[in-house]
Amino acid sequence: MTAGSRGDVAPYTGLGHGLVRAGHEVTLVTHARFESLVAGSGVAFRSLPVDPRAELESERGRELHRSTTGAGKLLRAVRMARSLVGGMSHDLEVAARASDVLLLAGTLAPFGHTLAQGLSIPSFGVNLQPLAPTREFAPPMTGVRSWGPVLNRAAGHAVNLSVEWIFTEEMRRLRAAYGLPRAGPVAARRARERRAWPVFHGYSPRVVPRPGDWRAGLDVTGYWWSYDREDRLPSPLLDFLDAGPPPVFVGLGSATVPDPERMSAEIVRALRAAGLRGVIQRGWGELRGEGDDMFTVGEVPHSLLFPRMAAVVHHAGAGTTGAGLRAGVPAVPVPVQFDEAFWAARLVALGVSPAAVPLRGFTATELTAALRRATGDPSYGHRARALAEELRAEDGVAPVLTAVNELS
Repeated sequence: MTAGSRGDVAPYTGLGHGLVRAGHEVTLVTHARFESLVAGSGVAFRSLPVDPRAELESERGRELHRSTTGAGKLLRAVRMARSLVGGMSHDLEVAARASDVLLLAGTLAPFGHTLAQGLSIPSFGVNLQPLAPTREFAPPMTGVRSWGPVLNRAAGHAVNLSVEWIFTEEMRRLRAAYGLPRAGPVAARRARERRAWPVFHGYSPRVVPRPGDWRAGLDVTGYWWSYDREDRLPSPLLDFLDAGPPPVFVGLGSATVPDPERMSAEIVRALRAAGLRGVIQRGWGELRGEGDDMFTVGEVPHSLLFPRMAAVVHHAGAGTTGAGLRAGVPAVPVPVQFDEAFWAARLVALGVSPAAVPLRGFTATELTAALRRATGDPSYGHRARALAEELRAEDGVAPVLTAVNELS
């Protein structure tokens, strides 16, 4: 069960496919617009009624761009999610009743865990970000690198409680319906921690090492690579790639931008100033590039496209960050909101990116400078290729599969 944008869904298609190949029946429960992601994977699908793109493009969604701090964006997002969860709760409950085990993304963990308790079935967390509090870094969703050990951990608890707050009314209803003891957000979270509720994290410990102050049961497995049913890029795109030197990919995934036309123009200007061709992904931000040196694409498997690139410019969502690392090419992150600044900082720290160019204050001049360094200094490509070799050797599905098999 997961909710959110495409990046909050796609990695679970790979996790689900891995479990299917091992003989399990798997259903992905998420927004209806993402049903096509499981086509051919063997993973079944149950839809949730909320359309995340429509919500981001609504007046309420556009207000996220008006927040000047990560905490402000997070507060607006939590309020928006709280107003939407009631519309999804019935469908989540129906799906849970048809299940033997629940694997719960961090966005739905409080509600899903209560459901699992009520139905007396096991559940695990399957997170794409390090959400448990730690002294080692600030909560990724705040977009802040660190406030120091004490405040980092305190802020981690505060962020997690804000997620619990989203589901307060629905969890109260569930507890009454299933005869569970009453418990507020703080008590519910403490109960999960006391039971050492298992949580698997679908990214590599080489990218974010497991914090030393995490409790037992919080495991970092390696990436869950998205399932891609296509094995070949579209012919027009292949013709463009073959017609010149490796281009640069630019895409912001499911992120929206306040002024797509201006953003597109700045991107094209930066690419041309750096002497680079571009493959620009339209995405939810409706970006585009025109001219013989630019190619605009829709949804294309990153696993096929990224290895053909000289560099990748992306919003640094958890899934796209992993896809870029897997391809072994330099990155220029353009973080938009929430955990993206966290992943952008990791790319710089790993030496596969020269610098982040945040969306707020974005200019062609800054992107040009970062692109020149990323593509002109061979050290970034060398480090990216070396890290990619290590990531490809990991099997992120195996620990989750072992945990599920042990329930049999």
